[in-house]
Amino acid sequence: MKKTLLTFALATATAFLGLAPRASAAAGDINQFDLARSAGVATCLPNARGHVTITDLGTVQRMRVEVAGLPAGKEFTVFLIQVPKAPFGMVWYQGDIITSANGVGVANFRGIFSKETFINAPGPAAAPSVFPDNAVTNPVTAPIQIYHVGLWFADFNDAQNAGCPANPTPFDGDHVGGTQVLNTSNFADDQGPLRNIQ
Repeated sequence: MKKTLLTFALATATAFLGLAPRASAAAGDINQFDLARSAGVATCLPNARGHVTITDLGTVQRMRVEVAGLPAGKEFTVFLIQVPKAPFGMVWYQGDIITSANGVGVANFRGIFSKETFINAPGPAAAPSVFPDNAVTNPVTAPIQIYHVGLWFADFNDAQNAGCPANPTPFDGDHVGGTQVLNTSNFADDQGPLRNIQ
């Protein structure tokens, strides 16, 4: 009897899992694209370059960002962005890359980096005020797909020391980032590379 119940339970579980929705990309699928040098650093960082590899892990993706030709031992921030150049639209902070003594850096991020990547605000809600430039509530917005990637100096002083524009931007965790270094402007504004990943 126990064997019969176990067999029935396993068969039921297998059938149920067969009905569960699955991601359209197969685990292990790999997509790659290059990052373009931002116009503002063409003179100060002429050798800046980057490459992104997105690997499907089944329920999420891994985004590997590799950069080179940057100042040594500096911190840079990675954002998903609505459009590759200013005014950028909606943005989402992913994390940091710290360059080596040779100006090379790499970081891996896990999340949804595909056609399904979006930002949404069904309604306004109170937000914590942690930094001086924080909004205390959010605007309502329907789902907005964000398919581009950008890289910024994490500190505007590092940008200035590299001979790049030194204007402070909010592109860092404490909102005192520097100028954009790399982006996906090699793709059309409405055709960012994440859109091609199923």
